Amino acid sequence: MSVQQRNNVHVSGSGPVTLVFGHGFGGSQAMWRYLRSAFEGRYRIVVFDLVGSGRSDLGAYDRTKYASLSGYAADLLDILTEFTDAPVVFIGHSVSATIGMLTAIQAPERFAALVMVAPSPSFIDSGDYIGGFGRADIDELLETLESNYFGWSNGIAPTIMGAPERPELGDEMAASLCRADPDIAKHFARVVFLTDSRDKLDKLRVPTLILQSSEDFLAPLAVGEYMQRNIPDCTLSVIENTGHCPHLSAPAACTDAIASYLHGRGL
Repeated sequence: MSVQQRNNVHVSGSGPVTLVFGHGFGGSQAMWRYLRSAFEGRYRIVVFDLVGSGRSDLGAYDRTKYASLSGYAADLLDILTEFTDAPVVFIGHSVSATIGMLTAIQAPERFAALVMVAPSPSFIDSGDYIGGFGRADIDELLETLESNYFGWSNGIAPTIMGAPERPELGDEMAASLCRADPDIAKHFARVVFLTDSRDKLDKLRVPTLILQSSEDFLAPLAVGEYMQRNIPDCTLSVIENTGHCPHLSAPAACTDAIASYLHGRGL
């Protein structure tokens, strides 16, 4: 099976620098459409679907390989090897921000910069760390997801998306979640919500921009502030937005912040 088929990789645009986009839980590469169109006149663009999501090859889903985010990081490194020949800017949303970080720690020479959109190294509060949820909250979320995946998806999608003035975006998130294979989505959800990558932050040596919404149910601003303090070369940009998907609900602000950062880096 080819990497292109496995991850449904698509390439567009042109330019001396390649931007690679990775989507979050329950999403697909389609959710990058606003940023993709904004940048493909100046950059080469690579988009893909995580295995088990979007139009990836579901037959490639291996519960052992994808029992941790390292399996997805290995896939990302495959994509970079196959479709790029110079250091890239990786733009990852939510869990893909962490996947990008893990890959960049493993192979920093493949990255010119990392952009994390609404990232969270851990969703669970621990000591002074504010992740947004207690362990009991996450256990309850996963139990509800396990017992009624489609009901959970339709119920939580508007909260994840935010953007109350654009309810169609919540509907889009719900539809995307409901298109997923429930067994794969349940397995992936446990990996996403129980992963703790805080001990990896200080190992990241790639220049990093964090885009954090001012109000985010899943990743509160305190998470972005914590990551900025613990990543050696990190800039935090707060987007005035309610919701976990500012690339959909506030695309112009995200585009401006990323463009400014890349320009400042000579990219």
